[in-house]
Amino acid sequence: MNNPIFIALAAVIGIAIGYGIKYFLEQQAIKREETKAGQILSEAREKARVVELAAKDKAIELRESAEADIERRRKELTKEDERLQKRRTELDDRTEKLEQRDQTLNKRQSKIDKRANELEEQHAAALEQLQRISSMTNDEARTLLLKEVEKEARSDMARIMRQIEAEAREEGEDRARKLITLAIQRVASDHVSEITTSVVTLPSDEMKGRIIGRNGRNIHSFEQAAGVDVIVDDTPESVTISCFDPVRREVARRTLQKLVADGRIHPASIEKTLQKEEKEVEKIIKEAGEEAAYEAGVPNLHREVTRVLGRLKFRTSYGQNQLDHAVESSKIASVIAAELGADVELAKMGGLLHDIGKAMDHDLEGTHAGIGAEYIARYGVPPLVVNAVAAHHHEVEQESLEAIIVEAADAISGARPGARRENLDQYIKRVKSLEDIAMSFKGVTQTYALQAGREVRIIVRPDEIDDLDATRLARDIAKQIEETMQYPGQIKVTVLRETRAVDFAK
Repeated sequence: MNNPIFIALAAVIGIAIGYGIKYFLEQQAIKREETKAGQILSEAREKARVVELAAKDKAIELRESAEADIERRRKELTKEDERLQKRRTELDDRTEKLEQRDQTLNKRQSKIDKRANELEEQHAAALEQLQRISSMTNDEARTLLLKEVEKEARSDMARIMRQIEAEAREEGEDRARKLITLAIQRVASDHVSEITTSVVTLPSDEMKGRIIGRNGRNIHSFEQAAGVDVIVDDTPESVTISCFDPVRREVARRTLQKLVADGRIHPASIEKTLQKEEKEVEKIIKEAGEEAAYEAGVPNLHREVTRVLGRLKFRTSYGQNQLDHAVESSKIASVIAAELGADVELAKMGGLLHDIGKAMDHDLEGTHAGIGAEYIARYGVPPLVVNAVAAHHHEVEQESLEAIIVEAADAISGARPGARRENLDQYIKRVKSLEDIAMSFKGVTQTYALQAGREVRIIVRPDEIDDLDATRLARDIAKQIEETMQYPGQIKVTVLRETRAVDFAK
């Protein structure tokens, strides 16, 4: 064991192991340093990335701020440009107005000069006439002077009358237009869109044979039981029911529709179906009357009055349903009464009941206004309402402001656009009546009805009708039209008087 070789070998091995351990430890230290350096580098890179993102955010913020500032400045420049443009436009308008004013002043100056020339001519003519008069007697001069004064006075009188009438008409129309506009706006009813019809549509023409029956048995039984006339003509797939009583006509129409739908048409089924439909229509009438009274805001009406009022559901006038017309008139009357300080309840009731006589005028003698007033007077309706119903066509004297309001509401409801329409025959008769009335006056040469009968234009002889007579003639013709014709709205009467001087150069 003490061999020096072994000792040397052991020493060498120990030294080698020592160096190996030292090398291993140095390598471990190097690895730790490298790892630490990598961490430091990663942290440095992370910080650099954060700083870079912060710098980008700051750059974006600065750019947005700059863009906002640019946009604000652009808007300010736009506003300033608009203000300058508006100022330029105002200046142009002002310049144009000044130019127009100069033109107007020039025209006025021309008129003044022309008037001065006319005055000089008149002065010269007056001097000439005075020179001629100087050779007349006192009576001749007085007569001539009176004629000239009368002519001038009549001309001034006609001018003043026209001026007063125009001012009164303008003021009255302005106030009436405001009141009527307010009433119509608050009521805001729809235009007429339906009309009670007496035409029954059939599924085929073969059904006409069933309706007629063998030897006309079915149609005779139907007409006798329903109290109507059934017209079976060449109109394809339809028949017409004719009757002056709108309720009976409605019952017959509903009955015939049910029979056609069922297909079994014979006298027994006709009578049974007719009785059933009479009850149904009576129920509809009752409900319609109650609904109309509720919609118009007129409570506590007698049941019989409400029932008769409901019959107007099947009555029309110029295409306007009379029950809808009654409710609309009631609403318009209430608005007008409220604006004028009248009794709103009386006006509403008068507007609702003013045409109730139309539900009975086919069975009784007299006008619908008188019949209706007499009927409602039996059921405790206030006397002022009875008078409003009786007087809404001026058949009796109006006793209250509410009666006048009811008349106005009736006219507004019937005359508004879309409320009524008339057939061609009635239109032609109305237009011809207008022209005949105008032609019946002395001095009239020609008459023309214009604007669907809303205006009549009259041409007169200038040597027979002067300015004052023309004004009187227009008023007299308008008064006769009011007394002899019935029409919705108003008719304008225009009288034209023209003097022509004709000469020939030879």
